[in-house]
Amino acid sequence: MNNVEKAMEKLKKYNQDSVLKVMAKFTEEEKEKISNQILEMNFENLKNLFDTLSKEEINAGKKIEPISALKKNKLEPEKLEEINKKGENIVTSGKFAVATMSGGQGTRLGYSKPKGTFKIEVSPKPKYLFEIVCDTLKRANEKYGVIIPWYIMTSEENNDEIIKFFKENNYFDYPKKDVMFFKQGQMPLIDENGKLLIGENKLIKEASDGNGGIFKSMEINGCLEDMEKRGIKWVFIGSIDNVLLKMVDTTLIGLAEERKVDIATKSVLKNGPKERVGVICKKDGKVGVIEYSEIRPKMAEAVDEDGDLIYGESHIMCNLFSVNILKKLAKVVLPYHKAFKKNNYLDENANLIKPEEPNSYKFETFIFDSFNYVDDIAILRGKREEDFAPVKNKEGADSPETAIKLYNDYWKNNKE
Repeated sequence: MNNVEKAMEKLKKYNQDSVLKVMAKFTEEEKEKISNQILEMNFENLKNLFDTLSKEEINAGKKIEPISALKKNKLEPEKLEEINKKGENIVTSGKFAVATMSGGQGTRLGYSKPKGTFKIEVSPKPKYLFEIVCDTLKRANEKYGVIIPWYIMTSEENNDEIIKFFKENNYFDYPKKDVMFFKQGQMPLIDENGKLLIGENKLIKEASDGNGGIFKSMEINGCLEDMEKRGIKWVFIGSIDNVLLKMVDTTLIGLAEERKVDIATKSVLKNGPKERVGVICKKDGKVGVIEYSEIRPKMAEAVDEDGDLIYGESHIMCNLFSVNILKKLAKVVLPYHKAFKKNNYLDENANLIKPEEPNSYKFETFIFDSFNYVDDIAILRGKREEDFAPVKNKEGADSPETAIKLYNDYWKNNKE
């Protein structure tokens, strides 16, 4: 059998008749392209995900307990200096790298290009989000006398555009040999009946598999191998849209070394019981993150002896991983979370349908679910005004307006 025949057999086996009907309208070249895609897909995995759609959410029935974070102001100055020194030694010895997750578009910002290419009107001059990350790295390189390897996760959707953007901007003067782009994985979308969708490009419709897919993507694209060759021990992974992200935090690195853990993360305290953010906690004795909707009001309002929220350690996508644990996580299948979304598709007559209501499920994994695969992690509490200024929405909370103010206020008081 040729590839088209093999793909058709596979579709029949998994009752994907609607795809077969659309394919019948395609040219031979179009059939060949979609067949190659179908033969690469894991249909058994998709079937299992569809079968779990009606099941309870991942955290249902788990025992939820609070978790403590290290507060710098509670440490003796000598101890803080000792921790910082351990972190500095890792950076200065060339054992540290950074990975930036930038697979998304700026849709919520009303911007149709990759989010990292969005320009924000900060003082003294406007900067692209990628440029802000790059400036942070260059300052650290100068301070510690190194060149920190920079791994940038793109997506099928924006990879070419991001690489072109970096070339046009001469990599913002960052050494090209120390920048490595890699694509995150994709997962097919399915409708309410478990059927695949075909997009306008006449291929099976797919979406990025979530930030938890970074571990496998790093392995597939040779990043982990490159890290090992460079002698990297620790990798900081952060998102592109936080303009105050401290990627090279020697306290966080030193804390991980001190605690002898494989994962460390930085949190900020929730600004109130009702803030809609994921909270770091313990689930059945393992470290994890729960959504705001899963915290009962009484739990959400409880405070400790300092008056801080007991369930208040917000996960801000500020995570540090050892290369050893990255290699292990690349082999793990993290739990999938589902989202019901609206997606255009071709019907059985190959006509484009633009639904007005959600019509398909997207499956993605989350990076914080990796916490469950280690015995413990180190948590460092940061400060919102110093560590967290996300650019997510066009206006209101977490918008360019709020991020600009936080960024400008921070740099008025800090000259590092």
